[in-house]
Amino acid sequence: MWIFSQCRSASIELSERLAESRTNAADRTSVSQDGFRVFYAQTNRPLWAYLLRVSGRSDVADDLLQESYCRFLAASLPEMNAAESRSYLFRIATNLLNDRWRDRQAPEAVGPSDILREDDPEMRADVRRCFERLKPRERQLLWLAHVEGFDHKEIARLTGLRVASVRVLLFRARQQLSAALRHPSQPARKG
Repeated sequence: MWIFSQCRSASIELSERLAESRTNAADRTSVSQDGFRVFYAQTNRPLWAYLLRVSGRSDVADDLLQESYCRFLAASLPEMNAAESRSYLFRIATNLLNDRWRDRQAPEAVGPSDILREDDPEMRADVRRCFERLKPRERQLLWLAHVEGFDHKEIARLTGLRVASVRVLLFRARQQLSAALRHPSQPARKG
């Protein structure tokens, strides 16, 4: 009898622990789902804008945005703060863009003109047209540096380039954009 009561006590205790464990796991899942909702709300527009500007096509930006989040969620990630998670997400998107370029599915035209936050629509249109004339890598570097605000080290990590290369390529991209703005009537370069 004593053994039976001990087994029953152990069984009840084990059942209670399992129930508590399931409740805690459900709580952690809902917290992580809520955390992801917040993360998505904070990052989806900037990531989509980056993908649009670099790829030049909204359909490509839509596809790569979805794939970026799918890969982000599927990855086994260590504990990261919001900035590290954002950087990791942009790294995934950058790798997907690079894969697309390797597959020779080159970008075509840039979508809506929200590159500048100025109210002058004519200026925004001029900048957009000049931005379109840049090579995809130049658009990528300029966007990451000046719109997303990443520093050279972060851009290097995102693109797989060395920091020194980022500095040089970003300098050249700025020169190209500046030249395009000074001489808007020149024919567009091949990207």
